[in-house]
Amino acid sequence: MTDFIIRFFICNVLISGMIGILFLLKKIWKSRLTSRTQYNLWFLPLCLMAVPFLPVRSDRIFSWFMDFNDRTAPFNNTVAAADTFTSPETASGWMNDFTVSVSSRIPSVVGTILFGIWIIGILAMILLVLRSSLSLYRIKKSALPLQNHEVRKLYKSCLEELHITRAIPIYSTAFLKSPVITGWIRPRIYLPIRLITDYEPEKIRYMLLHELQHYRHKDNLSNALFLAAQIFYWFNPLIWLAARAMRNDREVACDSAVLNMLHADSYQDYGYTLINFAEKISLSPFPFSSSLGGTIKQLEQRIRNIAAYKKPSSSKRLQSMVLFAFTAALFVGITPVLSSYAAADDQYQWDTSGERISELDLSDYFEQYDGSFVLYNLTGDQWSIYNMDMAATRTAPNSTYKVYDALFALEEGIITPDQSLLAWDHKDYPFDAWEQDQTLQTAMSGSVNWYFETLDNQMGRETIQSYIRRVGYGNETIGSDISSYWLESALKISPVEQVELLNAFYHNTFGFDPENIQAVKDSLRLSSSPAGTLYGKTGTGNVDGQDISGWFIGFAETPENTYFFATNIQSENNAAGSSAAEITLSILSDLNLWHIG
Repeated sequence: MTDFIIRFFICNVLISGMIGILFLLKKIWKSRLTSRTQYNLWFLPLCLMAVPFLPVRSDRIFSWFMDFNDRTAPFNNTVAAADTFTSPETASGWMNDFTVSVSSRIPSVVGTILFGIWIIGILAMILLVLRSSLSLYRIKKSALPLQNHEVRKLYKSCLEELHITRAIPIYSTAFLKSPVITGWIRPRIYLPIRLITDYEPEKIRYMLLHELQHYRHKDNLSNALFLAAQIFYWFNPLIWLAARAMRNDREVACDSAVLNMLHADSYQDYGYTLINFAEKISLSPFPFSSSLGGTIKQLEQRIRNIAAYKKPSSSKRLQSMVLFAFTAALFVGITPVLSSYAAADDQYQWDTSGERISELDLSDYFEQYDGSFVLYNLTGDQWSIYNMDMAATRTAPNSTYKVYDALFALEEGIITPDQSLLAWDHKDYPFDAWEQDQTLQTAMSGSVNWYFETLDNQMGRETIQSYIRRVGYGNETIGSDISSYWLESALKISPVEQVELLNAFYHNTFGFDPENIQAVKDSLRLSSSPAGTLYGKTGTGNVDGQDISGWFIGFAETPENTYFFATNIQSENNAAGSSAAEITLSILSDLNLWHIG
C-alpha cells in the first residue's frame, strides 16, 4: 500500500497537468464549442482519474482481447532429448545454490504516513456525504406529493414536451429554496412550497424544464461519479476546481437545452427568472442531486450566457465534435503513461498477440509452493506455461542475474573468455567454496557473490544500468546500491522475461561479442552427452534466514531442437533454487524433452 500511495501521488501530477491543459483548451475554444460539449469535456479527466484504480493496465486489456484464441494452441512434445546426465567438473554442486540471507525491508515511513492520511481524508469525506444524505433523507420524509392541480398539469405538459414517458414523482416541501431533482435510479423532483404559493406558470415551467433536462442527460449519475472522484482525490485542489467548473458547465448546458426549446423572445424571461430567484436559490448541498441554483458568481455567468445565447449552427456543432474528438485522443494518448505510473512494476505487460501459447496444469509438481513454469519450443515457436499470472509477475532474480552480470563484465573487458580469474581477498565467507580464487566457470557454478560484486564495482552503476536497459532486463531498476540490487532488492524479472532473454542471449540479438556469449554459455553448462546439452542457473532468495524464492532457468539443446525454460517457486520457507531445478527436470522428463539417466 505504501508503494501504491507514492504511485498514486505521481499520477495526480499527470492528472492535474491534463486538467490544466483542459482548462486552457476550453478557454481557447470557448466560442467554437457548444455548451453541451464544454460540459462533456469534463468526462475525459473523470475517466483519467479512474485509471490508477484499475486492476490491470490499459494496454493489457487490448492484449488479452487480441490473443484470446492463441492461448489454446497445443504443445508438441514428440522431440526426444538427452538420455544421460553427466556433471562436468565445472558444474559440480550446481544443485546446491549458495546464497546469503538479506534482511526484510522496512516499509517506507513516509509512504505509510501518507497512506494513513489519505484514508483518513476519504473517511472524513464519506462522513460529510452521509451527513448531507441524511439531511436530504429528512426532507424526503417530510415532503408530500404535489397537490396543486395547476402545477401538476403544467408538470405533465413539460414531460410531454420533452418526450419523457417515465413517471417521475414530484413533491412539495417547505425545506428547500429551489427545485431539486434527486436520484438516478429512482429520480424525484422536489418543489419549494413558496414557489408553488407564488404561482407564476411560465417561471415554474422554466424551472421544471431545467430539472427535467438534468434527468434527460443523467446529470445525477455524473454527480455521483464526480463526487466519488472528490472523495478519492480530496487532497487535490485542481480536482475540486474541475468539479466546480463541471457543475457550472452542467447548469449552462441545461440552460442552453431549455433555451433551445424556447422562442428567442422568451430568452429574456428565462434570464429574469434566474435573477428574480437569485436570493432564493443556492447550490444544492445534497449529493446525487441537481438543482437550478448555484453561487452568485455562477448565476452571473449563466445570465450572461443566456443574454448572448444563439442556437448553435450546424457548423458549430461539427466544430465541437471535431475538437472533442481531438481532446479525447489527447487524453487517450496519456492513459498508457498514467497506467504505467499507476501499476506496480511487478507485472510484465507481455504482448501475446501472435504467440502460440498453451496453458499446462502442473500443480502436482509444485505441491506446497506457489510457482510457475515457462517453456519455449524454439523449432515449433510455441509456449507452454503453468500459472500464467505468476509467469508474468516479476520477482527478484537472485543468482540467475549472474548470467548477464558476467556477460556485461566480458563486454567491458573486465574479464575475458581466456582470463577470468579473480583473486580471493581472504575474507571470511559463509561457504568454503567461496574462499578461493575464482574463474567465471567456478564462480558461476558456486554462485560466488563476491566475484560478481567485484565485477559490478569495476563496471560502476551507470555502466550496469546502461547494459540492463540495453538488454531490457525485467523492470530495469537497480537503485543506488549496487552491492546486492539483484538479491531480493530493486531488480525484478518475470519467468516469461527470463525465457525471452535466454532466447535473445542464445541468438545474441544484443549484438555482443560472440566469444563472450560462448564464454557465458560454457559457464552455464550442466550436462553434456551425444544426445544434447543442458545449460542452467539456479537462484535462491533468502530473507531473514528463510528461503522464500527459488529459480531455475536455462535451456536444453538437442540436435533437433532447443527448449528454453524458467521455473520460479515461492513459499515462506524451503523455496530454494535446488528445489526449482528438481521440479524443472521432472517436468522436462515427463514431457519427454529431457531425461536424466
